[in-house]
Amino acid sequence: MSKKIYSLGIDVGSTTSKCVILADGQDILGKALVGKGAGTDGVDKSVSLALEEAGLSLDDIDFIVATGYGRNSYTRADKSMSELSCHAKGGARIFEGVRTIIDIGGQDAKVLRLDEFGQMENFVMNDKCAAGTGRFLEVMSNVLHVPLDDFGEYDAQAKDAASVSSTCTVFAESEVISLLAHNEDVKNIIKGIHSSVASRVSGQVRRVGVKPVVAMTGGVSRNMGVVRALEAELEVDIQVSPDSQLAGALGAAIYAYENFLKKEN
Repeated sequence: MSKKIYSLGIDVGSTTSKCVILADGQDILGKALVGKGAGTDGVDKSVSLALEEAGLSLDDIDFIVATGYGRNSYTRADKSMSELSCHAKGGARIFEGVRTIIDIGGQDAKVLRLDEFGQMENFVMNDKCAAGTGRFLEVMSNVLHVPLDDFGEYDAQAKDAASVSSTCTVFAESEVISLLAHNEDVKNIIKGIHSSVASRVSGQVRRVGVKPVVAMTGGVSRNMGVVRALEAELEVDIQVSPDSQLAGALGAAIYAYENFLKKEN
């Protein structure tokens, strides 16, 4: 019986480190997500946790691909790759028939359009402004003193969306403070914040072109309030998965497997 090939993908985000280990490019043996990003011990910790789950050591790994914001800082990688390529590859594996991927992370928001073979054919990316990103939501969480993990639930209980019209984080923060001063319901404010994010990101989606199946990856995909707001804005169903946040790491692990095969041949 031939030896299994173990590949590791590490997605070093600005706020979170994700790791996936595959056997023969297919079966997920280990995965980890640590809420610490580039420049922290989160990267090594996520790798250690994934290895522990897989019952492997780093010496067992045949090839490592790093991706994400801090990909060049992970010196153990055999190769670093664009997060766009890795999210396309991982998203196509998680969501069958996906043609549009909306990825909202800590510092950027990107939209990828894939062809029928799962290859990226177009993309647009916002990495110059915090509006429409996880960072924007973190700022609002701090202003409202509501944990970010509770935003989706608050949104679901809102009676109406308060108007948060500014697409600039600084100005939107002022709007939210003003709404609080006028005793606006916090649930309505959060729904308004989600609508603001959806308005910003949907503009990017329309530039790329909406093609079903539409799926969402990145940390913000866990916030169902944003998912619902985007569905309403784009008038399309959006798929999410428990593994949505691991899409980049999964794509990197698949590429690691493919690179190992090329090296051997």
